[in-house]
Amino acid sequence: MLLPVFTLKLRHKISPRMVAVGRYDGTHPCLAAATQAGKVFIHNPHTRSQHFSASRVFQSPLESDVSLLNINQAVSCLTAGVLNPELGYDTLLVGTQTNLLAYDVYNNSDLFYREVADGANAIVLGTLGDISSPLAIIGGNCALQGFDHEGNDLFWTVTGDNVHSLALCDFDSDGKKELLVGSEDFDIRVFKEDEIVAEMTETEVITSLCPMYGSRFGYALSNGTVGVYDKTARYWRIKSKNHAMSIHAFDLNSDGVCELITGWSNGKVDARSDRTGEVIFKDNFSSAIAGVVEGDYRMDGHIQLICCSVDGEIRGYLPGTPEMRGNIMDTSVEQDLIRELSQKKQNLLLELRNYEDNAKAELSSPLSEADGHRGVIPANTKLHTALSVNLGSAAQAAHTELCISTSNDTIIRAVLIFAEGIFLGESHVVHPSIHNLSSSIRIPITPPKDVPVDLHLKTFVGYRSSTQFHVFELTRQLPRFSMYALTSPDSASEPPSYVNFIIAERAQRVVMWLNQNFLLPEDTNIQNAPFQVCFTSLRNGDQLFIKIKLSGEITINTDDIDLAGDIIQSMASFFGIEDLQVEADFPVYFEELRKVLVKVDEYHSVHQKLSADMADNSNLIRSLLVRAEDARLMRDMKTMKSRYMELYDLNKDLLNGYKIRCNNHTELLGSLKAVNQAIQRAGRLRVGKPKNQVISACRDAIRSNNINTLSESCGWGQLLRRRGENR
Repeated sequence: MLLPVFTLKLRHKISPRMVAVGRYDGTHPCLAAATQAGKVFIHNPHTRSQHFSASRVFQSPLESDVSLLNINQAVSCLTAGVLNPELGYDTLLVGTQTNLLAYDVYNNSDLFYREVADGANAIVLGTLGDISSPLAIIGGNCALQGFDHEGNDLFWTVTGDNVHSLALCDFDSDGKKELLVGSEDFDIRVFKEDEIVAEMTETEVITSLCPMYGSRFGYALSNGTVGVYDKTARYWRIKSKNHAMSIHAFDLNSDGVCELITGWSNGKVDARSDRTGEVIFKDNFSSAIAGVVEGDYRMDGHIQLICCSVDGEIRGYLPGTPEMRGNIMDTSVEQDLIRELSQKKQNLLLELRNYEDNAKAELSSPLSEADGHRGVIPANTKLHTALSVNLGSAAQAAHTELCISTSNDTIIRAVLIFAEGIFLGESHVVHPSIHNLSSSIRIPITPPKDVPVDLHLKTFVGYRSSTQFHVFELTRQLPRFSMYALTSPDSASEPPSYVNFIIAERAQRVVMWLNQNFLLPEDTNIQNAPFQVCFTSLRNGDQLFIKIKLSGEITINTDDIDLAGDIIQSMASFFGIEDLQVEADFPVYFEELRKVLVKVDEYHSVHQKLSADMADNSNLIRSLLVRAEDARLMRDMKTMKSRYMELYDLNKDLLNGYKIRCNNHTELLGSLKAVNQAIQRAGRLRVGKPKNQVISACRDAIRSNNINTLSESCGWGQLLRRRGENR
């Protein structure tokens, strides 16, 4: 049984996921955590004789071990680590929605203080790829930014949606770290510097990521799911009704392999095997867990697992000794496990008894009516599945349809489908009424995103009088672009937006890609190049044209830039294309983007004007305060009253100006998100080096605030001029 080696109770509330341990003097580990009051406290029990004296830090008279750092803004992320190796000690990094602070705790000074327009939702510190110096990498409004110890912006790229979690991990086992990014669009993206090398789609927002060892990493979702990936393959996952507040990798049972430690919203902490997800340890706090970290907090040469609750309770655990292996849980947990295994044993025995009864009945009277009652079905019964496109009706919207049928007169009593990202709760049950039972069933499926999905089916098959049913289990993959129906090009209008590129592939290979990624009717016969196919979206009725010429030139006509990017990335993966340059023209989308860029300029101008006005008013406030106090000392009450009335009016103006500034900042963030997503979409239209060049050129255009250069970088500029548009 594993017990805490120390317990602390601090008088400070801790914000979730904002806990870090650092050696801020190079020797003593200290705990830093953000509070909900715009402060960061630093718990330093080792050097009580030392005094962090400075303007930012204030000693608490009640707790001499705790120092407070006033941020004066809501803290959105926090971490600690070596940012400047030459210093010899750790740096505290604090992010808000507008700024990033790199703070030298020991000397009580700012290493740098940078404004970040895209905000800082998540932060990670370490080396990335071939970039030699450590970087403080922040993820915000669809953008990633990396700063060195001087505050220089050495890394920048865009991602698909708002970033919620970051981690550094040697994903491809090349000895260099890649950046794992979890975002609001349910995707985990892996960046090798500024190039995306892998994407995994999950079922909810990715709230936490942590490296484990090698290419293995843990993840947590907002719906209570935690699990482990090895590269792009998921090892295991479990789902809880509670939320995972923090995850961390730590070898708790001393077997040489890190377990996944999870802190939950109900106050529970558990450790799970990285291979199976089996719980090997658990403990309970009286309130939700805020963070799980590690450090030699007792300065005895042993690393402890440190768990912090939102109420300020902190517990440290030492790894179990080799003799305790497999026995680090308390007796109540072991009893729960025995009870669970006993229940499984009873269920298996019951199932075995059913098989034995059916076998006896079959031997005594193979063709008796009792067989149907018991659920015995013919041995040659098979289950057939088919996927097709249903154009819908007045009563039902267009959808993809899954048809399941048996090979004889047996009936389907129920179907359970498990699939990620399609159904609420990831599962769907179809249970026809007793009057509508038949040997086939049709199930409508409407995937919200264009991603390939595995449908795991469990089908209950028997007779109408059966009380027991045979369960068929099988898996069917839903193609990536299953929500597009093949239509005649003559009956559809060709969209003006397009992407054009050349690949060195035969037309037959393109036809293979079409068959693998779309639901084509069985009688579809696509001839050799040149040819074109037309699809209609079942979601909104938009048209998609794909044309291929003898020269290998492919043109994709669609007004949906995301769809064009998905098709290009799918083709690149299928054909093994490493570099692909394209010619792109999306006039309607770019016109909307240009309006957004104009708004960004306006918001920046308003921001600068408001900042200047606030600075002027601050100077005026200081002057009025001095005059008012002078008048008070001279007992000139009339003048004093007049000055304080002016101060009152000026304060009202400042408050109104601050509200305007907040609204302006919110609008600016929305516009910047649209710009970053546009850059991401422009990048997804290319593959390899051309993609990186586009993103880099777009970044330079934003820095120089040049709309024309940005349009050139995205690939639309020449086309716009060709149409004679005045920019």
